[in-house]
Amino acid sequence: QVQLVESGGGLVQAGGSLRLSCAASGRTFSTYAMGWFRQAPGKEREFVAAIAGSGGSTSYADSVKGRFTISRDNAKNTVYLQMNSLKPEDTAVYYCAADPDRRTTTKVIPRYYDYWGQGTQVTVSS
Repeated sequence: QVQLVESGGGLVQAGGSLRLSCAASGRTFSTYAMGWFRQAPGKEREFVAAIAGSGGSTSYADSVKGRFTISRDNAKNTVYLQMNSLKPEDTAVYYCAADPDRRTTTKVIPRYYDYWGQGTQVTVSS
């Protein structure tokens, strides 16, 4: 069982930055691909970014490419999402998720991810 705890959300003005963190329990963190998803009110959960267990492969939604960066520190069992040039349409609850046994690739579909955090709210004001 893996427990995930997100932090770093908050209220920011458009054009600003936030860094989300997701701390994971367990001793096999480096074997999990990690993803960030988000869900705005009235909308389905959508993929934001993912990183392979090794850290060598990443993927991003088109809507965040060039603005968001996903990274991980396997020594700290933590994955990060650096969000720059935030827009009001980035407002959502952001979730991190773990996809076991995926060291070198990433998936963008939520059903591949077995473990989910409780979410952290990001609000971008115009």
